[in-house]
Amino acid sequence: MAATIHVDIVSAEREIFSGEAEMVFAPAIMGEVGIAPGHTPLVTRLGPGEIRVKHPDGVEEAFYVSSGMLEVQPKVVTVLSDTAVRAEDLDEAAVLKAKEEAERAFHDREAKIDYASARAALAETVAQLQTIQRLRKRTGRS
Repeated sequence: MAATIHVDIVSAEREIFSGEAEMVFAPAIMGEVGIAPGHTPLVTRLGPGEIRVKHPDGVEEAFYVSSGMLEVQPKVVTVLSDTAVRAEDLDEAAVLKAKEEAERAFHDREAKIDYASARAALAETVAQLQTIQRLRKRTGRS
């Protein structure tokens, strides 16, 4: 049996996932990290993006996180995020609408907006769309 690491993914509202994994991939702020059992301890910020959990049976499960913190211990990976959802639960139509609104707000020179907030909202919607697209490729859905 392959070595495993325990993974907990928690949002501000609830626990999204708790279980064993062979490997975990996460969108650390400086780039994607891969975490295997026995990984060196690490604490890093997460950017918006996809967390992939590879189960011991080889099946991968995907989650979207808005941002947050990743803590790695040799036998436990903990993801704490304001927003975390299973990739298959993302609503593509709602994400596309939110992306359009964020783009419109960002490019509206007349409006008095917080550009940092608009940029962050746009980055989140783009990351959600990328998560949806990767899920489609893995599952062969269109």
